[in-house]
Amino acid sequence: MTRWSLPQLLSSLHDDIQHRLATTRKSFGHPGTKGDASESVWISMLDAYLPKRYQAAKAHVVDSQGNFSQQIDVVIFDRQYSPFIFTYEDETIIPAESVYAVFEAKQTADADIVKYAQEKVASVRRLHRTSLPIPHAGGTYPSKSLIPILGGLLTFESQWSPPMGESLDRVLNANQGDGKLNVGCVAAHGHFYFDDTTNDYHYVKGNKAATAFLFNLISKLQFSGTVPMIDIEAYGQWLAR
Repeated sequence: MTRWSLPQLLSSLHDDIQHRLATTRKSFGHPGTKGDASESVWISMLDAYLPKRYQAAKAHVVDSQGNFSQQIDVVIFDRQYSPFIFTYEDETIIPAESVYAVFEAKQTADADIVKYAQEKVASVRRLHRTSLPIPHAGGTYPSKSLIPILGGLLTFESQWSPPMGESLDRVLNANQGDGKLNVGCVAAHGHFYFDDTTNDYHYVKGNKAATAFLFNLISKLQFSGTVPMIDIEAYGQWLAR
């Protein structure tokens, strides 16, 4: 009789992600093709294992004032309550109110990549988000407070030695404003996250980094709550222009 093994299942999930990222790095010579393939690996993992209220995609984010973010490699957004997601010629546009988390996905991490990821995250957090009162049978609930948008970095390797040491910590702590990275994964070495209670980064080394990162991300999303009720009419005003 075959016996199930939870440790083996969790290990296999990480092994699959790491193998696919390693194959991407070895198999594709063109940087753009390599980057697209890496993004696809992370997006497929998140779509497969995140609760179905969430969806992951490469996208731009837009607000009701007509401002756009930079292109984001991986956006985790709401699909249960979001009234519209615009797609055209393989380009996806997501309203700012629908966003839970944004990630830059690269093959390897270094100081420039971390700073680039921080800039990408900041371009989303700076967008305007609406929040309407929520109607119910007995009246209306007050408008929800805007949930914090998580920012992060996803890579296979690191250019630093050690991969997640003082050099990474220094560049992460250099931007604690709109570009702050809350979570990240260096699949070959470990994952990291910012602890709001201790106000510093924690670095978790191990050989099941992708799985550990996924669990940490799901936990953070659980505590994020639900996205606010979007003001559709604020977007609809652009129809008259």
